[in-house]
Amino acid sequence: MKKPKPMRMDPIAEANRQWISHGWEDAALGMSAVTSVARVHQLLLSRVEATLKPFNLSFARFELLRLLAFSSEGRMPMASVVSRLQVHPASVTRVVDRLVRDGLVRRESHPDDGRATLLVLTKKGRELTERATTELNAGTFSELGLTREDTQALVGILARFRKQAGDFTDPRPLPESLETW
Repeated sequence: MKKPKPMRMDPIAEANRQWISHGWEDAALGMSAVTSVARVHQLLLSRVEATLKPFNLSFARFELLRLLAFSSEGRMPMASVVSRLQVHPASVTRVVDRLVRDGLVRRESHPDDGRATLLVLTKKGRELTERATTELNAGTFSELGLTREDTQALVGILARFRKQAGDFTDPRPLPESLETW
């Protein structure tokens, strides 16, 4: 993917300057943080989507497939998928409809709860998920553009923010991977 020509100035720094000059100094840093996170989200998502395009996957479709592939049997109740992906049920339904249409996932009745639906990863879905994961790991996740230390610091800061926002609570005992955050 071709990188765009860099701007001669940082528009977020300019917005920060404007915020201050308009008397909003107490909010300028927060505006800069929100705007920076939003822009970085755009940049990273663009890289992810470009990597997934040859697999005919969006990041939302990939996340759902990867979640199912991580489960012990490649199946999970729809309600659990909604909860773990932290998106609206209607959004998950739209993603599942496309994955079912493409033969990557199938729906099954839950054996113990007649009201629940299980999502099941097909063999084709598992194979595609593994190939896409290999490409994402090589092309984006392993080469983020930050040092390991900066990446760890960023993940820790964002985890604290998410936790304070009520996104999750710490499990007890704390898994080793969360102890460094």
